[in-house]
Amino acid sequence: MQGYRISTNLDEMDLDVIHGFISTSYWASGIPKELMGKAIANSLCFGVFDPEDKQVGFARLITDKATFAYLADVFILDAHRGKGLSKLLMTQIMDHPDLQGLRRMMLATRDAHDLYSQFGFTQVENPDILMQVWKPEIYQGF
Repeated sequence: MQGYRISTNLDEMDLDVIHGFISTSYWASGIPKELMGKAIANSLCFGVFDPEDKQVGFARLITDKATFAYLADVFILDAHRGKGLSKLLMTQIMDHPDLQGLRRMMLATRDAHDLYSQFGFTQVENPDILMQVWKPEIYQGF
């Protein structure tokens, strides 16, 4: 992790890198670049940067900074995986001053349960109380 850093400065976020990854992900495939930019502008974002200051990772939280946060769009580019960057990123997120004292933080993941459980995330105790409006094809309309 030598030389890597994490920033929450929105001016440093590289929309091309972020959109390039997220738009091909299983959770937001096809998201338009403009919509990704709007999501970033309205979220608490964390960028991971390599020693050359190129963005290599990202996460964003949709939050009121008082009671609730939803962790979304977490990634580390393939070439930078296996270096502990996801753990560094999650540590920075969990320690961020604006996220202390939240009653609930949630996320959805298909394959990273082991990572998130290290930071206190567990299966939802009562999934029957959760509801959603789910429109998986919505980005095809843009």
